[in-house]
Amino acid sequence: MKAKLLVVDDEDNVRSSLGGVLEDEGYSVDAVGSGEECLHQVEQRSYDVIFLDVWLPGMDGLAVLKELKTLAPTAFVIMISGHGSIETAVQATKLGAFDFVEKPLSLDKIMLVLEHALNQQLLETENESLKEFVRRETVMIGTSVPMQALRQQIVYAAPTEGRVLIYGENGTGKELVARLLHLQSPRSKRQFVEVNCAAIPDDLIESELFGSVKGAYTGSTESRKGKFELAHQGTLFLDEVGDMSLKTQAKVLRVLEEQRFHPVGSNSSIDVDVRVIAATNKNLEQHIEAGTFREDLFFRLNVIPFEVPPLRQKPEDVPLLLDHFMELFSRRYGKSEKTFSEEALHRLKAYHWPGNVRELKNTVERLVIMLQKEEVCEFDLPLSIIKASANGQNAGGSNSWLRAREEFERDFILKSLAANEGNISRTAAAIGMERSYLHRKLKAYNIK
Repeated sequence: MKAKLLVVDDEDNVRSSLGGVLEDEGYSVDAVGSGEECLHQVEQRSYDVIFLDVWLPGMDGLAVLKELKTLAPTAFVIMISGHGSIETAVQATKLGAFDFVEKPLSLDKIMLVLEHALNQQLLETENESLKEFVRRETVMIGTSVPMQALRQQIVYAAPTEGRVLIYGENGTGKELVARLLHLQSPRSKRQFVEVNCAAIPDDLIESELFGSVKGAYTGSTESRKGKFELAHQGTLFLDEVGDMSLKTQAKVLRVLEEQRFHPVGSNSSIDVDVRVIAATNKNLEQHIEAGTFREDLFFRLNVIPFEVPPLRQKPEDVPLLLDHFMELFSRRYGKSEKTFSEEALHRLKAYHWPGNVRELKNTVERLVIMLQKEEVCEFDLPLSIIKASANGQNAGGSNSWLRAREEFERDFILKSLAANEGNISRTAAAIGMERSYLHRKLKAYNIK
């Protein structure tokens, strides 16, 4: 799409010549002769870059620039003047101008400044998109009691330097918890560096963690930094730490104790300041008894233990997760959001989810991409979910338990409301539930 430019100058020949040149370069160009016209034009149409003369009849360029920062905050303003001075240029920069170009205008200078402005604008747009992506990807979905407790733990632990060991099955969101701990910590402006200890071969994990110098091993043609050094003043996330070899465990323990290490093949030590967060899907106490995990390292890592619950223990969060991932993938692939039939939603809530949130996320992504209908019916669901129900995995067990639980919860809320004369605030306080969460429960159970 062509960039939209606005030229603001009281000289006819400047407007026509500059506008003509910019149009020849493929841009969409409008031109006006006063500051008042400029502000009016900006109210009617958005622009990427505005060339603004300093000396204008009536409202001068600097006064217009002040107004533009409110009317068109995303537009880049390039000031032009035939009577430029350092003082004017400094003032214009303080007011938010991107650059300052003197008359007589040089075509090469104009095109160079414009290119820089558009590149900067692209970078800022991409940066905002990345921030929005990170925000959407690092949100913790769920109102169940286990999720509320987990959020509270993060609030308590994140601002500290305490090491955290996160327990949980595969796919439960251990990495998300680690990222939230980092983002809510004083180290959030620094790097979050992740290492999957299960995915790196034993003969490479030391150089991956500690780096190496040129010639340290066969094929090492240059020095490289390790994850500990890259995470300096930030957070290092050791995922699946239970898969680390005993030899590497000993070296990690030494780094945690001394806050320094030697790159592979080097005699010089490097000092680091790193907060370590670890995660595992294993029972590390059993591995300590079996002699495959160091007890001293366990105590170093397990300062603050976190437990991420499996999805089957919080079925009430399934509809919220479905809505979240449906919105996420519909936006990503430019598709309209789909709804779930009552039967499909019931099966999804009753399913045991062996792959946890990751499996649910993949299921929604597949439905968004492959299903052409606007409503997801029960037989549109993956075969694994349908088969589980057909084998009685859901229908006879967790399904009946889930219904009994929902019926008990609905009856309990109704009785509590009656005891408190329908007052929601008093009811929430009486049963130890947040008012907003009680509102959601009332809506879910269709309690008026």
